[in-house]
Amino acid sequence: MTPCMRLYCDLVALRKLLLLLFFISVLLVCVRSDSADNRCLSSLIFTCEDCLRRGPECAWCSQERFLDGAHVSQRCGSVSDLRVRGCEEAFIQNPNVKVKVNATVGSSQVSPREIDIHLRPGGEASFVVEVQQLERYPVDLYYLVDVSASMQVYLDRLKTAGLALSHLMKEHSSDFRVGFGSFVDKPLSPYIDVHPSKLLNPCSDYEVNCRPAHGFIHVLPITHNMTEFTRVIQEQRISGNMDTPEGGFDAMLQAAVCQKDVGWRPEAKRLLLVMTDQPSHLALDSKLAGIVVPHDGRCHLEDNIYSQTTTMEHPTIAQLAEKLLENSVYSIFAVDQVQYRWYEDLLDLIPGSYVGPLVSKASNLKDLVVQAYKRLLSDVEVQIGLEDGQAQRFQVNVSALCPDGSTVSGNTKCSGVRPTQTVFFKVTVGMIGCPEDGGDRDVVMSVRPVGFNESVSVRIRQSCVCGCAQTGLCRDDPSSSDCPADTSSCRAHRGAAVCSGRGLCKCGTCVCDSSRLGHIYGKFCEMDDFSCPYVTGRVCGGHGRCVSGECVCLSDWTGESCDCPVSTESCVSDDGLICSGWGKCVCGKCVCDDARRSGAFCEKCPICYSSCQSHWSCVRCHLSKGLGSDALQLCNHSCAPAVQYVDDVSGTTAQTQRETQEAAVRLNELCCCSDLLRGKHCLYPSSEKCQHRFLVDLASDRPQLHISPDPVCVWSRRYLKTFLSTFLLTVTLGIGMLAVVRQLLRAGNCSWQSNPDPQFDHSRKNSYVPTTNEKTITYRRDSLPNLPVEMHSHMPKKPPSDAWQ
Repeated sequence: MTPCMRLYCDLVALRKLLLLLFFISVLLVCVRSDSADNRCLSSLIFTCEDCLRRGPECAWCSQERFLDGAHVSQRCGSVSDLRVRGCEEAFIQNPNVKVKVNATVGSSQVSPREIDIHLRPGGEASFVVEVQQLERYPVDLYYLVDVSASMQVYLDRLKTAGLALSHLMKEHSSDFRVGFGSFVDKPLSPYIDVHPSKLLNPCSDYEVNCRPAHGFIHVLPITHNMTEFTRVIQEQRISGNMDTPEGGFDAMLQAAVCQKDVGWRPEAKRLLLVMTDQPSHLALDSKLAGIVVPHDGRCHLEDNIYSQTTTMEHPTIAQLAEKLLENSVYSIFAVDQVQYRWYEDLLDLIPGSYVGPLVSKASNLKDLVVQAYKRLLSDVEVQIGLEDGQAQRFQVNVSALCPDGSTVSGNTKCSGVRPTQTVFFKVTVGMIGCPEDGGDRDVVMSVRPVGFNESVSVRIRQSCVCGCAQTGLCRDDPSSSDCPADTSSCRAHRGAAVCSGRGLCKCGTCVCDSSRLGHIYGKFCEMDDFSCPYVTGRVCGGHGRCVSGECVCLSDWTGESCDCPVSTESCVSDDGLICSGWGKCVCGKCVCDDARRSGAFCEKCPICYSSCQSHWSCVRCHLSKGLGSDALQLCNHSCAPAVQYVDDVSGTTAQTQRETQEAAVRLNELCCCSDLLRGKHCLYPSSEKCQHRFLVDLASDRPQLHISPDPVCVWSRRYLKTFLSTFLLTVTLGIGMLAVVRQLLRAGNCSWQSNPDPQFDHSRKNSYVPTTNEKTITYRRDSLPNLPVEMHSHMPKKPPSDAWQ
């Protein structure tokens, strides 16, 4: 296959592919439109609430006597469909999605603080939350230390490292404060030894004076007094338990939710530093001790001691993460290197958490805390919270726009954020369905940046109840009271059939029949949605009603199928003219007056200006009317935009003038043109013997005509001189050619006489017999046709010399 054939085949295949894609797109549009309409049509719809639950595109018409005789479900449909069927705008129940931002509540870190959203089933709304990192936050650091016997080395290190950490944190915080609490495990078997001698001193076997085991003790509230902090640390004693895991999660939840006891400041960054060398007990571990009551997530401190440690289970990881987030607490796990991997797996489950290994004797404690603080502040993340039992009815999607310009859909976190930078979170909330009880109470959703003490409160107002409930028009149940048997009110006119023959007359009102083809409705059952032409999958193109098998179009549409707009706006070209002044607007599209024109606005005509003859009507009009204002109006339809008279249109070069002169003598031709850089020179035959010259200037977008007012006639002196010159030249050339022929003939005769024929027979002396000798002579001239000329001459042979003797 040649390259040309291969290219042709590729073009044909591409054309077929484009046509296929076009038809598929049209089909999808029709199917999508049809499916949207069908979603609102169901015989199971009896109320406005049922209609709204079908989807965001469904609306209810509460207009009285709407679609008389039709099933009540016909009141439900798309807004455009209800308008076509005659429902007035004021009676269409169609709750819209609204987003209202309360800008009166100020904030330094998170904005806006309050948002109201109106949602309906299937609808969704979007808003943007801005989170800004500030410089030198106030910081509250609460030490939560495992005081089991194995932590003795770390506890001793804390006595000296606490003061150094305080001085180091002042470089990163404007106001740094600390607090302290301790934990071991639940004081129950099998977690501890319940022998009476071990309850008071779990370390009696080692001759060490230990304190009794406890779930959580709040020792020192948040304070800026480092002297008091150092004194409390030095007074701490270790304790002991039996099993390996500790009760760390129990203590963390109490330290987070007991805000007043711990002394968390609202404006400060809250850091909960957990120091331990063992993993923590999880939920359901308490069953070993016979504890089956789930944790309620509340504060239970009595005299700074966790009072429910022996009656409530350990919290779940999800419950702990929720309480840390709710109380804006970052968690830092400073753990033994052996347990590092166990706590590292918790980072994805507990937002706003950090884990770091403690090296020998916790010598890196202060650096670990500072590094964790910087890391936690550089990660900006939001969490979405919904009321219990409501999450399954809403769908939330969050996308983050980070300061570096990156945007990832579904990403709720930006890393590497520096102070004073802002992170934007786009939150989209979609409502899946209404409550099962049919209520429309508000639902509160929170958008909370992890570790921030500020959040966004989003109040979702559910549009599950129609506004027509007060008027009683959300239903359309006919009364069943007694009524007369007269059917005159069910006839369109006296001779018409009852209910158009497509329904029954009950109580003076038509109850239309049902049909598998579609719906029948109307006061006299004269309307339906299946007996009229369909356009783009909709009856009457969606721009009219089907009455008695014919489309009754809306005011802005016309045509048999209501598919032709009355307005001509779609036909107005850029110059403000309808179809560029070269056509008419028919059914919203331009129909060109000239078959040579094309384009959406008849603006294209590749051959309109390519011939001289196409401008003859314009030249004729102006030669007869002139160039006055009246003539411009009269010749407007047949002329170019600009016409003027000029003395000479032959051009500026002598070559162009000669071309025009030579073209003028060709009387049998109707138009003579020569391509120029500016355009074309043409002739208009104004009479049998005279012509007018004009120039078609194609330099601009549309041609400009320059007409010479002086005609060029055939019998002018210039043409007579040309004729005489040509005649004399022809005669002279003919005489010269004849003279040349004559000289050639004379030269041939001389050569025959000087060269006797060698064919004479000398052997015959006594007789002479004349013979015939034939020769061909050809004369050629360059200007004459190349044809040979034959000449025959008969000459007697010369007798031998002895024949005369």
